[in-house]
Amino acid sequence: MPKHRLSRKGRYIALTATGIVVVSGAGIAAQTSMAATTWPAQKTYTGRAFDACTAPSLTAMKAWKKDAYYSGVAVYIGGKNRGCAQPNLTKSWVKSVDTLGWRIIPLYVGAQPPCQKSLNKETFTATTAASVGAANANDAVAKASALGMKAGSPIYLNMESYDIADKACNDVTLTYVRSFTKTLRAKTYRAGLYGFSSSSAKAIATAKNRTDLPGNLWYALWNGQETTTKDWPWDPKLYTDHSRGHQYKANSKETRGGHTINVDRNVWDAPVAIIG
Repeated sequence: MPKHRLSRKGRYIALTATGIVVVSGAGIAAQTSMAATTWPAQKTYTGRAFDACTAPSLTAMKAWKKDAYYSGVAVYIGGKNRGCAQPNLTKSWVKSVDTLGWRIIPLYVGAQPPCQKSLNKETFTATTAASVGAANANDAVAKASALGMKAGSPIYLNMESYDIADKACNDVTLTYVRSFTKTLRAKTYRAGLYGFSSSSAKAIATAKNRTDLPGNLWYALWNGQETTTKDWPWDPKLYTDHSRGHQYKANSKETRGGHTINVDRNVWDAPVAIIG
């Protein structure tokens, strides 16, 4: 995620320190089992997606859609640790972009672990992890709803790199993530997590206790490989049934239709927002 919270240099310091279809099945059931009896059908996108620190202008989105390289876009809907202003990100923008055929991926930059090396506006502790996780999830749902993203939509929690070998820190981070996930599901929103394959995503994928973990995993592994299967680092039975995203390249400056945007590249096979 370019410059959403950290400078590019800061992100690398932190790292070194540590197709629409309706689908069903076991993976989907795991995502929805904690909330309402009847869930809206999942809206799944399979294809290329980009994320940028600031949601691009509608003019740029129209130009990039005509280029047809990407059809998915991730946007930062909220969180105290969100680093960029979002002058374009309104309910009207979301509706217009959806109408153009873009598939929208909501991302929330929540509180970060106490052992993380970066400066954060919001962190959690062993004492506050559960309450902050619930509060963040309630805020994320409010932000998504205000943008016209309906119940049944996913919200991806942005968890930056941290030292998962620090057991106390990892345990409290999982407490926070579980609270965030459980609260989302209670409000009939699907839960996902964005993290790094060497740390934050790994902590989720390798946790032995799977209770209340996100049902979708978006892993950052900057290897240039446009796949969610061939380089999947963990148990191949995990996060199947359209539940994976892979950020395979960061800070790619691209010009399409005369509009230049600095983006991260992703390949997607997971839920996207349901727009009202």
